[in-house]
Amino acid sequence: MKLSICTDVFGKIPFTEMLDKVKAYGIDAVEMTAGGWGGCCFIPSAEELINDDAKRAAFKAELDNRGIEISALNCSGNPLVDSDMGRAHSKTIHDTAVLAGKLGVKTIVMMSGLPEGAPGEHTPNWLTSTISWPEYNGVNYMVEAMKYQWEAAGKWWKEFAAFAKSNGVEKIAIEEFPGALVHNVRTFRKLCEVVGADSDVLGLNLDPSHLMIQGAEPIAAARALGDKIFYVHGKDARIERGLADVDGLLETLPVDCSKDRTWNYVAVGCGKDLQWWKEFFSVCRMMGYNGYVSLEMEDLTMSVEAGLETSIDALKAAISK
Repeated sequence: MKLSICTDVFGKIPFTEMLDKVKAYGIDAVEMTAGGWGGCCFIPSAEELINDDAKRAAFKAELDNRGIEISALNCSGNPLVDSDMGRAHSKTIHDTAVLAGKLGVKTIVMMSGLPEGAPGEHTPNWLTSTISWPEYNGVNYMVEAMKYQWEAAGKWWKEFAAFAKSNGVEKIAIEEFPGALVHNVRTFRKLCEVVGADSDVLGLNLDPSHLMIQGAEPIAAARALGDKIFYVHGKDARIERGLADVDGLLETLPVDCSKDRTWNYVAVGCGKDLQWWKEFFSVCRMMGYNGYVSLEMEDLTMSVEAGLETSIDALKAAISK
């Protein structure tokens, strides 16, 4: 396994300065955002790089001159919701697949998206409660909403999976994000079922932090996924003692309200200890994954520099070489 880094953490600094920082940390690969919600600080327009051969060549030369690879292009967003945002995200996601092909990048990282709950609605609706209410006037709204959402997801994903493959993308690594239709192993398998023949291009971006905060065990998930681990994020989470015991894990407070939240994203090693991380990477390797581990630093309790240094030290000590 090799260490990569999600570059959004560096903010709006010049592209070349970001690359030099990456090298200074002893890292030789980057995961760059090209669409969706991300800041797209270093690829402000995938469409521009697609259409301008000279700009694309200059962009690639800066990476090559430093011996830095692109581990993946990230385009995490919500292309499934019937709204201006959903349509914009769908376009930038398709653009990212085209750009990946032109850059020779074989993996894109993204989220499944989440539709509205019914036709005519425009707000994503994440159903997290057990389906247990009785029908009203012959309709169970939760059953109908889930049916509608998976039908919408199947339609978009069948088209996109084929489109990505036609542009040379070999792996679509779907991040199991809470608030997305695909948020665990079961829902990932459901997506593969509805996509059908082209689901061979679908795998999981195994981000352990997202499973931790749902009460799942990422090591067990890695075993269950087997060869469907397409990418791995190095990101930790901490269940906050005393707070989660009272209020559980369905947390809706803003991420910057760290001291009041029942869980937080933290620097690697500040949630799970180093022994856990060693076992996690060992099991991923045992299941056949020997690709990149991409550090995603989202700890708001410390400076960016402190969070990066803490996480890099932990990951370098833990990943299976």
